Formats: sequence, structure tokens, C-alpha cells
Amino acid sequence: YARATDYIKDIISQIERLLKKRYAYKLKDGIYFDISKFKDYGKLSRRTRLQAEDAVSRIDEGKGKRNKGDFCLWKFSKAGEPSWPSPFGRGRPGWHIEDTAITEKHFGPQYDIHGGGRDLIFPHHEAEIAQMEAISGKKPLAKYWVHCGVLTIRGKKMAKSLGNSIGIEDFLKKYGYEEGFRVLKLFFLKKHYLSPVDYTEKTITQIKRDLERIDEFIGKIEALKDKKIGKKDSLPLKLPDGGFDAGRDIRNLILKTEKEFEKAMDNDFNTALAMMPIFHLINRGNWLLDRCRLSSQDARNILKVLRKIDKVFGFIFYKRKKEKIPQEVLNLIKEREKLRSQKNWKGEEKIRKKIKKMGYWIEDTQEGQNIKKI
Repeated sequence: YARATDYIKDIISQIERLLKKRYAYKLKDGIYFDISKFKDYGKLSRRTRLQAEDAVSRIDEGKGKRNKGDFCLWKFSKAGEPSWPSPFGRGRPGWHIEDTAITEKHFGPQYDIHGGGRDLIFPHHEAEIAQMEAISGKKPLAKYWVHCGVLTIRGKKMAKSLGNSIGIEDFLKKYGYEEGFRVLKLFFLKKHYLSPVDYTEKTITQIKRDLERIDEFIGKIEALKDKKIGKKDSLPLKLPDGGFDAGRDIRNLILKTEKEFEKAMDNDFNTALAMMPIFHLINRGNWLLDRCRLSSQDARNILKVLRKIDKVFGFIFYKRKKEKIPQEVLNLIKEREKLRSQKNWKGEEKIRKKIKKMGYWIEDTQEGQNIKKI
């Protein structure tokens, strides 16, 4: 993490070069950048004036500016303010010059990707472009700009001043470090990075349900991959959408999942769209599992494509600590199995309800009983 105060010499060097090239001028309160001298000013945002959504906390209102949009490079200090010595007088750096001084020091005058919030496009990033390209004469400053949407809480912008901010550390303490990490990742991935994201407890609850669905599916597929069970025969099976499933069709589904995932990610890193083929594969996979229409080879192929996707996303595969099921519940499960073998369905249902009251749910699958905590 670079601290601007460690780069004062680099900041002064950039301002001196801008003054020398006559992109900057001096006023009583500081040194300003003359935007009229930089013909490309506004090329990123396609504008040169402030709008309501801009980050305006540090807009410079110096008297005597040549142009209304001219921004401060160095502010002369007043009594009691932090300041550093410079050839043009004691003062402190402007907001924008800090960034270009740091990046020039470490990356040079050009680099590949520049990120930030959408509210920083103008004037902050526009000013960075003007400063660095004016100094170096090289274009562009950055090849790609990645601007993310604003995070809101119940429709309001997250801000310490509003008392509605939630730190990552606090979130992870609330939901557990390992599980919370996955929840947070999926929460952001389900939205395109350009879109605003609204945080609510309801949304987080839904994300947790989505992860449970994924975990359950992975568990079933893992159990199937090494077993010689699955398809009852090789006859095609009609699916709800009119398609047919046989060995070829499940392979097509897997190929389609990978292709659609890559297409979505190639489309401006559209993670929200990339989620759709993942959940489609899970839904279809569950449907086929219930009808015993997947082979162990199908299971291995499904796991292979999901692992490939997870190299990018990193939330699908998760080794949850096995929870110890109370002995009382295990005894009831044995009793239920006995009643099922006797076809005593009333007694079996009574036991199931009793187990549910104790906080556990039983799911009957082709591979046996799946017990999970509610």
C-alpha cells in the first residue's frame, strides 16, 4: 500500500515538468493544471463538467483560475496545516497528482489496467490522464479502465458519516471467516462490476441458500463419481425443455456450460451472466440425479468443468467441516430405516418429523440417506 507522503519528491518532479511544459500555472493559493492546454481532456468520461454523481469532496475553487475545471496540483499551506517544502513554496499535493506520481514511480508512464469506482471517472481519472500524458507525451496512460458500481445498504450509499458502513472484518466475524468469504464473493459476483450493488440481510440469506444448493450438488456428484451406478439404460430420456439425455447429451450440456461461461466472461467480465450456466448445470444435474440418469463418468466430467470454472471464481468447491450428528438422531435414523424396510410409512413419517424438530433433515437418494442440519 503506497502512502502519498512517501512520494513527495516524485510529486514535486511531476509538477516541475508540467510547469516547464506550460501545462501548469501559479496562483496565490497554489499551482493549477490548465485543462485548455490539454486537448484530450474529457476523453474518458466524454465531458469536461461536473455532474451530481461525481466525487466532489476535493474540487478546487481557487480564485483567478483560467478555466473553471482547472484543478490544483500543489496547495500552498496555511498556518497549522500539514505541509512540505518545495521549489514553489511550502504546501501539500493536490488530490490527482498523488496517484500519477506513485504509478509513474512503479509502473512508468503507461500500464495495462486502472480500476476504481464509477464516481471517480470525473474529475479524478480524467485529471490523472491529463497529468501523465502531458508529462510523458505517451498515450494512453492506461490501456483498460475498469470502473465498479457503488455499494449501497438498503438503497443508501454506504458511508461512515451515515453510520451504515459494514467492514469486511465485521462481516466475516458475523458469518464466519471461511463461509463468510464465500458468501461475500458470490454476493459481488452475482452483479456485473459496473452495476450498483445493494446490501440487505435478505440478499445475504439468498446467497447462503445458493451456496447450500451448490454444496449439496457437489456432494452428490462426488459420491457418484467412483460408484458403478447411474443410468439404468441407454435409452434417451425426454427432458422438460424437449431435449433428450443420453451420454452424448450430457456431454453437450457440459460443453455448453463451459462455452457460455467463457462467452459471458469475455463480454466485459460479466460475472452475473456467467453464473447462469453454472446454476443451469446444477438444476439439470439434480434432475438427472433424481432419475438415476448420470453415470460415474458423467459425474467426473461435471466436476472437471466446475473445477475449471472455480479456478476463476474460487467459491464453488469448499471443504466444510463434518458436523457431528448427535447419537440420539443417529438412533432415530436407524429406527426409521427399519420402519421403511417394513413399509410402515406412518411410523417412518412420525420419526422423520421428530428428527426435523431436533434440527435435522433427511433426504433419500439413490445412494442412501443424506442427513443435514437445518
